[in-house]
Amino acid sequence: MQANNKNSFIPIGLMLFALFFGAGNLIFPGSMGQAAGQNVWWALLGFCITGVGLPLLAVMCIGYSGHLSLQQVASRIHPAFAMFYSIICYMSIGPCFAVPRTGTVSYEIAIRPFLPQDMLEYSLPVFLAVFFIVSGWLAANPTKLVARIGKLLTPALVLTLVIFIIKSFITPLGEPQAPAPAYASPGKAIVQGILDGYNTLDAIAALIFASLVIKAVHFSGITEKNQVALEVSKSSLIAAPLLAIIYIFIAKIGAESVSAIGVQETGAPILAESAKILFGDIGALLLSLMVLLACLTTCIGLISCCASFVREFTKKIPYVGLVIIFTVISYLIGLFGLKTIIVSTIPVLMFIYPICVALVFLVLMHKVIGGRRCVYAWTIAFTFVMALYNGLQTAQIAVEGLEALLANWVPLHRYGLGWIPFAVAGFIIGMVHKSIVKAPAVD
Repeated sequence: MQANNKNSFIPIGLMLFALFFGAGNLIFPGSMGQAAGQNVWWALLGFCITGVGLPLLAVMCIGYSGHLSLQQVASRIHPAFAMFYSIICYMSIGPCFAVPRTGTVSYEIAIRPFLPQDMLEYSLPVFLAVFFIVSGWLAANPTKLVARIGKLLTPALVLTLVIFIIKSFITPLGEPQAPAPAYASPGKAIVQGILDGYNTLDAIAALIFASLVIKAVHFSGITEKNQVALEVSKSSLIAAPLLAIIYIFIAKIGAESVSAIGVQETGAPILAESAKILFGDIGALLLSLMVLLACLTTCIGLISCCASFVREFTKKIPYVGLVIIFTVISYLIGLFGLKTIIVSTIPVLMFIYPICVALVFLVLMHKVIGGRRCVYAWTIAFTFVMALYNGLQTAQIAVEGLEALLANWVPLHRYGLGWIPFAVAGFIIGMVHKSIVKAPAVD
């Protein structure tokens, strides 16, 4: 084991930033910027709450818990729930949403803008086949090459984005337009920005990536529980501001881009077309190449991460078999295209994010609630009910008559945040239960 290094949190924080930095970080701020227009700064405030602040707290909460994984922490509620929620989170950042998104974002930024119109019909299936064959092969055959490329690529991509941002100040694309209805007022823009931040999936990823950060802290020579929590927190404070800076300026570019490139369906063409205007085809091609390689390394890491997780519980299927399964699923979902993937993800995010927030809050309040399982269980149960309804509602599967009742009687429901009063009610019931029934604390 290496000697204790008081500055080890700096490279660990940069590692955490590299883990977070992927396809969603590039495309969602831009599309939000276009929609928010003149209210972009209010929308960014909300976006940074769930896209920066929540991932920061999620990493901190795992470090503070003294456990290594999301499943161990979620077991404070119940082992069955821990397994259920862990699977949903892994599949969300894996073959169901995040992995297919890496392929489709790569296509939209690095391939589609440079193809003639007559090739677009069949280019996506062909590109995704090559992209996922390479990703699956490298995930099935772990090599230091991918890690080395990742270490070089993230700084190079960030530097390219910094140049891109500086150029956007020197020659702005235009002026922000009037906001879309969902961002029509500062209050609406903040709430919609909070919901937009869900799309990055970073808070869910943080619950999983935290174990890598903790292991890195242990490797640096720090093993005492409180010191580990402190180092994890300091590392998070390196990664979070870097994410925020990139979000802020990509959203600014998006807000200024409407007059130059029109309103785009997703954030990928916003980045690609803006790069063409600011740098010409050569500059846009360089940015596209870096985005492609960044998405490729992210894809490899996510496939490997999910295969390793499932392998722990499915000994009969070898690791390589799981890699193949997840790669094929990712390819098939990717064929639906980036817009469809984004739209399909939203109902699931409306379900899993409230539970994530409630779990993070409970872990950070562990000592205050006396570590009692009943408080965890009541809070998550109430949050679960409303989060499930929000997910179904977003998927346009709502119970007739119930929507009007909830809108009238549940605060914040009309904004998609009705789970908050439900979570508070569950927490209060849990605390009353705790005071009446005596039981040992959970680890």
